[in-house]
Amino acid sequence: MSHTPFIAVEGPIGVGKTSLAKAISLHYQYHLLKEIVHENPFLSKFYENIEEWSFQTEMFFLCNRYKQLEDIQRKFLASNVPVVADYHIYKNIIFAQRTLRSDQYEKYTAIYDIMTQDMPKPNFIIYLDASLPTLLKRIEMRGREMELKMDPAYLRQLREDYETAMAKWAVEYPDIPIIRINGDELDFVQHEQDLQKIFTLIDDARKEGAFCLESTR
Repeated sequence: MSHTPFIAVEGPIGVGKTSLAKAISLHYQYHLLKEIVHENPFLSKFYENIEEWSFQTEMFFLCNRYKQLEDIQRKFLASNVPVVADYHIYKNIIFAQRTLRSDQYEKYTAIYDIMTQDMPKPNFIIYLDASLPTLLKRIEMRGREMELKMDPAYLRQLREDYETAMAKWAVEYPDIPIIRINGDELDFVQHEQDLQKIFTLIDDARKEGAFCLESTR
C-alpha cells in the first residue's frame, strides 16, 4: 500500500464514480485519475454482443489501466503527490469473471496477476452502490449511446458481482478499508450536504490512521 494518500472510488456503471472522484480531487487538491472508457474500440460492440467481444474489451481495459497506474506510481505517488481515482484495477476481475469463458478467464487472470503484482494499492476504497432503477435513471440522464444499449439484466447482475467482490476484497485485504455509500440515500451531485457527509467519512478515515489527509477548507 502506498504511504502517499491514494483513494479509489468504485461501484457499478452509472453510480457516480467519476463525479465523486472529481469532487474529492477538488476538495482535497488531489491529482485526479480517470479511467479511459471511450478510447476502447470494442466497447460499443461489447454492449451489443457481450459473448463475442468480451475478451477483446477486457484485455484493452487491462492494458490501459495498467499503463495508467504505472504512470501514477512513477509520476505522482513516488513524489508524494496524493491521488484519487474513479476506479481500481481490481474491477477488471469483477467484469472478467462475468463475461469471459472459463478458458479465456484462466488466460486472463494469469496475465492480470503478472501485471498487477507490484501495482499500488489504495489506502481505502469508497464503494458506491445504488438500486437498479437509480442506476438506469442516471445512465439515461448522462446519455452515453453505448450504455443505453445495455441490457438491464446485465447491470443487475453487475451490482451483485460488485457486492461479492467487495466482500472478497475485505477478506483478502483487511488493511484496506472500504467506505460504503448508498447512492439511493445520498445524492452528492444534486445536494451539497450529501457531499459534505462523504467528506466527513473520509476525514474520519484519516483520524483512524488510514493516512494523513489535509483538507483545503
